[in-house]
Amino acid sequence: MKFIVVARTIRPRPTLPEIIGPLQSRSFQPHYVPRDPTAKPKKYKYPSFYNPYGPRPPPSDKIVLLAEQIATLPTQDRLQIGPTLRDRFSLPKMQLIPVEGMKLDPQGGPSTGSAAKDEEKAVEKTAFDVKLEKFDASVKIKIIKEVRAFTNLGLKEAKDLVEKVPVLVKQRVTKEEANGIIEKIKAVGGFAAME
Repeated sequence: MKFIVVARTIRPRPTLPEIIGPLQSRSFQPHYVPRDPTAKPKKYKYPSFYNPYGPRPPPSDKIVLLAEQIATLPTQDRLQIGPTLRDRFSLPKMQLIPVEGMKLDPQGGPSTGSAAKDEEKAVEKTAFDVKLEKFDASVKIKIIKEVRAFTNLGLKEAKDLVEKVPVLVKQRVTKEEANGIIEKIKAVGGFAAME
C-alpha cells in the first residue's frame, strides 16, 4: 500500500502539450505562417489628414468650365450668384448671429486692446434681476402667493424659494417689469431690490 502511494507521488506531471493536445499546436494550424525573426516591422504610410469619405473623384469637365466662367464674371455679377441659387433651390436664408454683449474689434474678432475704451463708455443695462431681501414672518404666506404669481412655480417650490431669503426671485426682466414686481412685494410687506 505504501508503495502505491509513493509511486503516485513520484509519477511526473503531464507537460503542456499533453494537456492541450496536438490540435492546439501551431504546427497543425494550416494557415499559420511563422514570422521571420530577423524581419523589420512594416511601416505604413498614413495620409496627412483623415478624410472619412475617401478620395474624391476629380470634377467633371462641365464643372471646370462653369468655374472658369464664374471666375471671368465681374464682381457685381458674382455677388448675385449666391442669392439666385438660394432662391432657385429654395434654401433657407442665412440668419445673422446676434453679437449683443460681445466685445468685438472693428474687424469682427474679439477685442483685445479696446478693453479700456469700453470701460469708459457707460453701458446701459437692459436686463435686471429682482432679489427678495427680507420680509416679516407674519406676511410669509402673502409673499409666497406673490412669488407664485410672477414665477409660475408650484406652492412647494415657491415656499422653498422664499425660505432661502435673500434670493433671486426673477431674472433677466425689463426695468418696468422689475419695478412692478418690487412694488407688489412691497405692497404685501416684503423688501425686494433690483440688481
